[in-house]
Amino acid sequence: MLRIGLVGLGFMGRTHLENYVRLEAEGVAIQVVALCDIDPVKLEGNAVAGNIDTGASSIDFSKYKKYTDVEEMIEKEQLDFVDLALPTYLHRDISVQCLNAGLHVLCEKPMALNAEECQDMIAAAEANGKQLMIGQCLRFWPAYVYLKEVVENGTYGQATGGYFYRGGGTPTWGPWLLEKEKSGGALLDMHVHDIDMVNWLFGKPESVSCLARNVVPGSGYDMVSANYKYSDGKVVNAQADWTLQGDFGFDMQFRVNFQGGNLVFNSDGLKVNPNDSAGFKPELSPEMGYYLELKYFIETLLAGGTIVTAAPLSTKDSIEIAVAEIASADGQGAWVQVK
Repeated sequence: MLRIGLVGLGFMGRTHLENYVRLEAEGVAIQVVALCDIDPVKLEGNAVAGNIDTGASSIDFSKYKKYTDVEEMIEKEQLDFVDLALPTYLHRDISVQCLNAGLHVLCEKPMALNAEECQDMIAAAEANGKQLMIGQCLRFWPAYVYLKEVVENGTYGQATGGYFYRGGGTPTWGPWLLEKEKSGGALLDMHVHDIDMVNWLFGKPESVSCLARNVVPGSGYDMVSANYKYSDGKVVNAQADWTLQGDFGFDMQFRVNFQGGNLVFNSDGLKVNPNDSAGFKPELSPEMGYYLELKYFIETLLAGGTIVTAAPLSTKDSIEIAVAEIASADGQGAWVQVK
């Protein structure tokens, strides 16, 4: 039985709790025993909804121990792991604190604000012999997992190009998101999903060129278009925009070209278009990546295994790409080498 402390009860913390409740009901050997948030209102389940419908089941918040201080929660509870659904600027310090307390850590994306903070988290995990996983949920999202398998298996030959996109309205579920120093803006908070996909699918690019624009005062880059240079010449671009107001809603897409076909994912689902046969829609799990990432993390801990799919060294690489993109955007799209 894994005893869980969930820290941060905003949009994503509430999403994770919904999935823990479901996993418990399915018989998985876990128990959420404590919730922690500095906002007592959120501890009662009154978080603001986010940009994607992740469920809104009725949860009995009265059954959990509640804390407004992480240190107090760690001291008073016998926990196995903590789930940190906190603002990005807190990821490093709270992760290190929990790892040093002997707890495994699942930390929400992006891993941290820069590579140095990521390295501190990795060092703490290694020093304490604990698992650290970053919640890059697209690595568990069925359409993206299918794409990964096609890339790795060479089903349609080598990838020749790719386009990734996500967009939606300006976040309203956390004021810190619109503070550049705390969130990194849309480039680090939203666009990092597709940065991480580019990294996960193709590895780190040699260099990046990024055009970006600030729209919301103080929020950093709100609109982003990035190009990635690879030695094999594949053409890869990723875009993000969180200033799409009105009835736009939320959208995420990809289109990846191969020597022998292409894969297209949008609101209609995933379509595979082989060059030499009729297109088709593969049968995919209906689950969202949030449920699958938590299930993977729990099953790995229960088995005494090592995190592989969203390992911190790999997600640190994604942050290094993001940092290069910010430098490029600051330089009006100049090509910047990725460290």
